[in-house]
Amino acid sequence: MIVAGVDVGSLTAKAVIMKDNEIIASAVLRANPSPGQSAREVMDMALAQAGLSQADIEFTVGTGYGRKQIDFVNLVESEIACHARGAVWNMPSVRSIIDIGGQDAKAARIDENGNVERYGYNDKCASGTGRFLEVMAEALEVPLEDMGDLDLKATEDLSISNQCVVFAETEVISLVNKGYEVPDIAKALHKAMAGRVAALAKSIGVEEDIAFTGGVAKNKGLARALANALNMDLKFLDTDPQTNGALGAALMASQVMAEKKSA
Repeated sequence: MIVAGVDVGSLTAKAVIMKDNEIIASAVLRANPSPGQSAREVMDMALAQAGLSQADIEFTVGTGYGRKQIDFVNLVESEIACHARGAVWNMPSVRSIIDIGGQDAKAARIDENGNVERYGYNDKCASGTGRFLEVMAEALEVPLEDMGDLDLKATEDLSISNQCVVFAETEVISLVNKGYEVPDIAKALHKAMAGRVAALAKSIGVEEDIAFTGGVAKNKGLARALANALNMDLKFLDTDPQTNGALGAALMASQVMAEKKSA
C-alpha cells in the first residue's frame, strides 16, 4: 500500500510518501505564490526520490494553508489534525503539540490515538509565527537558519518590549544602532516570541509530553526559550519536524486505504 501526504504552507511545501506504514521518501521546498504548483513540484521531488510515478500512489491527503488548491489529492485535512497524527506515530507518549507555521501558531491537546481534544491558534498577528522570525532575521541581516545558533552564543539578557512585528523590527534596529551584539538580540527575540506562543499553549492546558513540530522547531534557541516559558520539557521527533504535517496526512491516507480494504 503506497500513499502520500502533501502539506502546503505559506513559506514551504512538504511531501511524504509511505509504503506499508513506513516512510520511503520526503521532500521540502520553498513555496511559490501558487499553492497548487508548489504541491506538484514537491510531490514530484518525493516521487523521484522513491522511484515512483503519481500513478503508483493509491491515496493522497492534502493539508496546510494551500490544501484546497491541490488538484491531485483525494482528501484534505486540517493542519492540526495532521500534526497530531504524525507526532503520536513518532512518539506514542505525546499528549500535546505546538506547531509554529509561517503565518500562524497552533497548540493542541491530543489523545493516545492522535485525535485532537482541544486546540487554539493565533492567525491574527504575525508575532509568534515564522514570519516574525523571518522579518527579524532580515532586520539583523543574518540568514534565518542561523538565528537558533546565534541565540546560543548570547552573553547578555536583553528584552524586546514590542509584540507587533513592525514595532519590534524598529526596536531591533535601534538595538543594533546602539551597539548591542546580534546574538543577544536574537535571544531576546526568541524569548519574546516564546512568551506569546507559551500563553497560547497554556490557554488550552497543554500537558506533557509536548512535541514541538514544524520547521521553526529546528530553531534551538527558540525551542529553549519556549521550554523555559512553559516550564516544561519539549520533545523532538525522530523524523524531520518540518515534514510532520505531511507525515500525518500520509498516515491518514493509510488509514483510509486500510478501512477500504477491510470493508
